[in-house]
Amino acid sequence: MTGINASPTARAVMIVHGPEAFDSGDAAWLMERLRPASVVVAGVMARTAAEESGLPVLFDCRRPSVIAREIDGPSFLVNRGKTAASGRLFGEMVAERIGRDRGLVHLESSSGTVYLWNRGDRELASALARKTGYTLVYAESARTEKAGMREIRGCIAGEAVFVNGIVVGQATAETVVLACRDGAIEPVFGMIPKPHGIEKLLRRGCPEIATAWCKSGSIRTVPPKQAEQRRSRGRILVVDHAGHTIYDRIDPGVCGVLSIGDDTTAVCGHICAHRGIPIFGVVDGDCDGILAAGYAPGSVVVEVTAGRDDDVGCDLAATLPDEDTDWEGWVRRALEHLDGTVRIVADLRGRPDAVR
Repeated sequence: MTGINASPTARAVMIVHGPEAFDSGDAAWLMERLRPASVVVAGVMARTAAEESGLPVLFDCRRPSVIAREIDGPSFLVNRGKTAASGRLFGEMVAERIGRDRGLVHLESSSGTVYLWNRGDRELASALARKTGYTLVYAESARTEKAGMREIRGCIAGEAVFVNGIVVGQATAETVVLACRDGAIEPVFGMIPKPHGIEKLLRRGCPEIATAWCKSGSIRTVPPKQAEQRRSRGRILVVDHAGHTIYDRIDPGVCGVLSIGDDTTAVCGHICAHRGIPIFGVVDGDCDGILAAGYAPGSVVVEVTAGRDDDVGCDLAATLPDEDTDWEGWVRRALEHLDGTVRIVADLRGRPDAVR
């Protein structure tokens, strides 16, 4: 029931951020209890978790603030932060991006709280709190960032720091401050830089730091679900240090993925595992542990023994045929091409029941 006399929750769009809401069961519980008009999933790894859950949702890989601003009608954000504090900080950031005049209703499941940010929908927030039993809290967002700088708050010391999907360093404090100066990204406070990661990021040009996608920590804490290899022949997709873009490029004609880079291989392997798409990963051993590795049957991961994964991977990509090809045959030829320059660290060929 979504008409004018429906409850506030039944008229609203539920925007779910992050895989944790699905992996924890929060999304399923909230959908059953609240019966929203529709559910939109924001983010790349959230999409993977949502697809694995089988729940009826829509996918939008843009950030929650962009999605919320384009919805004509009531909406609310669902999030499960690493901690209650980081969950609140995330909601504040989204609320500030949406704008104080519009406001945000934010359901934070890590603490059992419904935040009504700024001038958000009071009727909707009250209904959410009533139906979930969560505590209703009124809050105001505050912009603290300076021009040309970016704060990433809610970090835990030792975890990875991302800018536009690439790991650029390791957090040393709860707040990381980055600056864009003379076409380069520089850590101002709270981060040990990863030069190779920053180099990868800047290959695409220095991002607008105020609007870049920034986060810290792992991108999913559970392994992917298993699926049988989807097809043995088709197009081989190349993903070079931009695993978060893979959903924009996968189509039914893809039979496998050549992934270049440790974290890219981890992300591509994880996303492709539940779709039954094998990968051939080229890594050099500098993985940041952003998620548990998982690969579909037919996958192979090699570590370069001399040089960098960038160079070896790009050299291998240049040998890819322009037409559809047999995955197993290409993998054999790829290993022959790389003989003496790599060692195999994962080999799932001939293992239809294994995802690791």
